Amino acid sequence: MGKMISYKRPDGKSVDGYLAEPAQGANAPGMVVIQEWWGLTDQIKGVGDRLAKAGYRALVPDLYRGKSTLDAKEAEHLMTGLNFGDAAGQDIRGAVQYLKSSGSAKAGVTGFCMGGALTLLAAVNVPESDAAVAWYGFPPLEYVDPKKIKAPLLGHYAIHDEFFTIDKVDELEKKLRGAGVKFEFHRYDAKHAFANQTADQRNLPPLKYNPQAAEQAWKRTMDFLGRHLKS
Repeated sequence: MGKMISYKRPDGKSVDGYLAEPAQGANAPGMVVIQEWWGLTDQIKGVGDRLAKAGYRALVPDLYRGKSTLDAKEAEHLMTGLNFGDAAGQDIRGAVQYLKSSGSAKAGVTGFCMGGALTLLAAVNVPESDAAVAWYGFPPLEYVDPKKIKAPLLGHYAIHDEFFTIDKVDELEKKLRGAGVKFEFHRYDAKHAFANQTADQRNLPPLKYNPQAAEQAWKRTMDFLGRHLKS
């Protein structure tokens, strides 16, 4: 459905990304989709396709520059090698700027796991973004300066997440509330990666696909994006 394109970062370097265009064409609102630690997989491209079907121009940046993996150890290695500040402030910011300069009046950011953490960093560091949706991920909380978050934020978190624990989500909420950020967080009786339909194939007990939670979170996401990007 989509195709690989190349776009420019604010510093002028090029990044490849997967772009899925909706039937409405280039004037539709945009969404940057941030990968899990596995890389630019078919599953995350599928999220882009699903957003395109819902009427958004979806761009999935290739943060690992062509690498992806099915192996958790290698994924951890790739994630550890990623400069998060550079990814948020350059790759993701450039993707938002690309969507807005090529036709989208508004554009937001969404991401899963590692991408959820990067979504929150983008909420802080990408002033051009008009909305953010984080799925089961957050960066070390000292990197979240809530005073810089201007766009509305939606968060989907799993109560039984072993990687991003719910007590830290409580802490993050407190921090956001203290700064008057416009946000809504939802908690799901689920494990990490509950919206990834390939989670169970990884044979990692902390990951578990939960179709009910996934569907509910997707519906909330559609409502949220409809309010903030389509109006």
